[in-house]
Amino acid sequence: MARCTAPLSAAGVTVDTVVLRARPDYPFPWTSQQFFSLMPDCVLSVPGSLEPFSLGAERYDLIVFGYQPWFLSPSIPVNTLLHSPAFQSVLNGTPVVTVTGCRNMWIGAFIRLRSALEEKGARLVGNIALVDRHPNLVSLLTIMHWLFGGAKTRYLNFFPLPGVSETDIARMEDYGRLIVPALQEDRWEALQPALVAAGAVEIKPHLFFIERNGARIFGIWANLIVRRKNRKPWLVAFKWYIMVALFLLGPLVYVITQLIIRPLFHKKVSATQNHYLYLN
Repeated sequence: MARCTAPLSAAGVTVDTVVLRARPDYPFPWTSQQFFSLMPDCVLSVPGSLEPFSLGAERYDLIVFGYQPWFLSPSIPVNTLLHSPAFQSVLNGTPVVTVTGCRNMWIGAFIRLRSALEEKGARLVGNIALVDRHPNLVSLLTIMHWLFGGAKTRYLNFFPLPGVSETDIARMEDYGRLIVPALQEDRWEALQPALVAAGAVEIKPHLFFIERNGARIFGIWANLIVRRKNRKPWLVAFKWYIMVALFLLGPLVYVITQLIIRPLFHKKVSATQNHYLYLN
């Protein structure tokens, strides 16, 4: 986020940085049980608790909203923030640029976040999605190595580093420079097309189809698990379901998308991509 807002500061804009912390804070590295135990509340948008935070102003000309998707949904801290009266008060009528950092699936969380922001009167004017650009299964292995091992190193000294690349993080300054004139002139219509042209957001059709179906299935699992007194065996079943689906069904969806869906439904696929790329 600092890379994105640095050009704003350089242009003389006062930048108020607010860092959120969960209460109690989440562990890192995670255990598998700790991580998957959050799925039902995350998918069902159950808010948690945050450490007290303060906003430097009652109104803002722009909010750059950084967030993470968890389980194809906005993370619990983000959902908690959206329930905060103090934050809701500054959203009404305020332009918002959303910035997500994730493995590679962000659309489901973005749709839900966009809806929540619009319900509170915010004006979504831009979206930036930083992702791990490596193949889906490669990024899954490397993020698990980082998430459960705690070290951002090359898994088995063979796989690439996990997460968003340093090159893509550095490019956040380019995206920040695109925001500056829109903010100075209070003209936002051209911002998202400029961000798309600069490579700030990209949609891969096969990941979109995996995510669209996955979000529906996650909802079924979440509603099933919350009704159980003993969630543990159900969470274990969910974990193994996800592993099987990603490693077995993921490659199949990729082949079907490339060989059948994209050639036969090119216009519909393009229209869907543009719908989310350009915030329509």
